[in-house]
Amino acid sequence: MLYRKLGKTGIDISVLGFGCMRLPVIDSRPENIDYGKATDMLHYAIENGVNYIDTAYFYHAAVFGTRGHSEPFVGDVLSGGLREKVHLATKLPLFILKEKEQMESYLNEQLERLKTGYLDFYLLHALNGETWERVKKLGIREFLDRKKKEGHIRFPAFSFHGEAEDFMRICDEYDWAYAQIQYNYMDVDFQAGYKGLKYAADKGMGVVIMEPLKGGKLGHDMPVEMTSIIDSYKVKRTPAEWALRFVWNEPGVSSVLSGMTTMEQVVENIQLADKGLAGSLTREDLSIYPGLKASMETKIKADCTSCRYCMPCSSGVEIPEVLASLNNASMWNDPNPWATGYVRVKGKAGKCTECRECEDVCPQGLPVSDLMKEAVTIFGS
Repeated sequence: MLYRKLGKTGIDISVLGFGCMRLPVIDSRPENIDYGKATDMLHYAIENGVNYIDTAYFYHAAVFGTRGHSEPFVGDVLSGGLREKVHLATKLPLFILKEKEQMESYLNEQLERLKTGYLDFYLLHALNGETWERVKKLGIREFLDRKKKEGHIRFPAFSFHGEAEDFMRICDEYDWAYAQIQYNYMDVDFQAGYKGLKYAADKGMGVVIMEPLKGGKLGHDMPVEMTSIIDSYKVKRTPAEWALRFVWNEPGVSSVLSGMTTMEQVVENIQLADKGLAGSLTREDLSIYPGLKASMETKIKADCTSCRYCMPCSSGVEIPEVLASLNNASMWNDPNPWATGYVRVKGKAGKCTECRECEDVCPQGLPVSDLMKEAVTIFGS
């Protein structure tokens, strides 16, 4: 396993981090983590050098926006003597944070759920310009300073879903250890993007990357236009390797988070991490990405990463599943409900009432209501 310095913290962090958002589950229920498989995966990762574990209050909740099951799972696994072998990160749930006193209560609850007396990293979850202004008024900076002095938090950080200008402003308004941003070869100009990555790195902050495979879309089931570009290149690499190597090639990146669901993914990603040297791609290698990006952009209808922040829908629409089917129809030029998986979606697009509650929380800024109409047109009501 390769390691990089995490900003000015002095910590050597594995270039591959384990994101505990997409653990294997039983009966397709996000709250029903398959403890056996997931424990084996996390043990294998740690045994093979992964020392950065990321979770959050909401991960693996039956209903997004409520307390999830990822934190207690991670606490159980690490309590068997592994806690001191890793750097543990979780996140303050800003979506449901309304009062100043909740900062203390949520942190205490998370420490208990994770069975630890301290967090290596405590992130403000999914910051943007608006939420940053709100939590500043609640005294978030003073709270983080106090918890650092008390020893409950080693390093404050934040994850981000917003505009690049707001990202850079937030970087300047507190002494952050690192920022966690969405970045891949499709998203160099999305949200913080490369501009924000470079800005944070130049300030001496660490940068941790989420969605390096764009919710898995850059690792498998890619359109033939993309696979043909990859297959024709003289150096043979899998789609996942091309995607991960693109991010690792950037020296400003400290670590890449992968939300792994199977042991096969863990093994593959750990093997690829040994190739994750900054600047290791040649100029010719780098020339492949513009073509890949262009071919994908012409096919994708909805740039959804399946984060499920939009769920549950008050009208019963299974929004990420509908969007996945819509993308499949577009990428493969096949509107067949069986081929796209739409037939298996229980909450069909026709249930949408255009309340737009989902659009208010979508990190990707998708026009969900319009996309639901399009899905009805393609698949029927």
